[in-house]
Amino acid sequence: MSTTLTEAGKPAESAATGGARVEFRGLRRAFGPTTALDGLDLTVEPGELLALLGPSGCGKTTALRVLAGFEHPDSGDVLVDGEDITRVPANRRDAGMVFQSYSLFPHLNARENVAFGLRVRGVPAARRRERAAELLDLVGLPDHGARYPHQMSGGQQQRVALARALALRPRVLLLDEPLSALDAKVRANLREEIRRLQLSLGITTVFVTHDQEEALSMADRVAVLNAGKLEQCAAPAELYERPATPFVAEFVGTMNRLPGRLTGDGRVEIAGTRLPVDGPVPSGSDVEVLVRPENLTVTADEEGDATVTSASFFGAVTRLHLDLPGGTRVKADVPSRDAGGLTPGARATVAMAERPVLVVARAA
Repeated sequence: MSTTLTEAGKPAESAATGGARVEFRGLRRAFGPTTALDGLDLTVEPGELLALLGPSGCGKTTALRVLAGFEHPDSGDVLVDGEDITRVPANRRDAGMVFQSYSLFPHLNARENVAFGLRVRGVPAARRRERAAELLDLVGLPDHGARYPHQMSGGQQQRVALARALALRPRVLLLDEPLSALDAKVRANLREEIRRLQLSLGITTVFVTHDQEEALSMADRVAVLNAGKLEQCAAPAELYERPATPFVAEFVGTMNRLPGRLTGDGRVEIAGTRLPVDGPVPSGSDVEVLVRPENLTVTADEEGDATVTSASFFGAVTRLHLDLPGGTRVKADVPSRDAGGLTPGARATVAMAERPVLVVARAA
């Protein structure tokens, strides 16, 4: 759904697409005993693509629906360019939305689907045809205008849905897991196309996904939600390399938990190896060190104290599972070209390649 209004309440169909600043201020929304949003504060900058990422039930879809106007918060405000739109009806918000299920009209062809909002707003037929052709060309379907949804693949239908969402030149584009129903190759291609379009149009975009790869590869920033609260909002690299909480560290990517002990000199000792830790730490504290699989190095060594229990080939990388002394099990990612001697049953030496990602208190 997309609506662009002038001061007189008329559709500004010819307005240029641009980015708006979106703010969530203290949003709370509950469904019976379940709290979907618990005081969410979040800002989306003009022209930014922000991904809302988290497990099922974390509140990401509710946040998107509140922004779209399909849900109203129990408390808190939604602002677009400083204007409070919390109680503005969905059909009067300057937003375009793309759903997971495409939601195309089956009795309309691609051109008519794209132009539907323009027709509702009274845009002349000639201009509707021109705008629909322009958008179908923009999404890579210049020759599909006469095709009906049942005559198009899932990826093509989603491109038409995207074109329809952009028809009225919204300032905000909302994407509700738009790629989850597509096969892997189409999904990868379409996410690149969506990002290209978003950058070329400069449109502020909020993207809901449960797919970490999508979030990290597409977004300017990723907001990780958990139980209705914001855990961290940061650029993808910062989120991955410097997670703010244990939840983010373990939810984004893969993580090992290794037992360690803080030595009091700014280091943590793991299996006899001392590594630096940022910030002051008390001595003698038992901790767990969270380490990415790619930050472990594994060397085949008949005298090593680790045993390879399994090896899974993923192209350029091989994922190893190893047993360490004391019953600790770890995952390590090594270049496949170096994994020849690291087969199940092989002895190996495991070392830290970089400082740990995060140090947390060991559970009692």
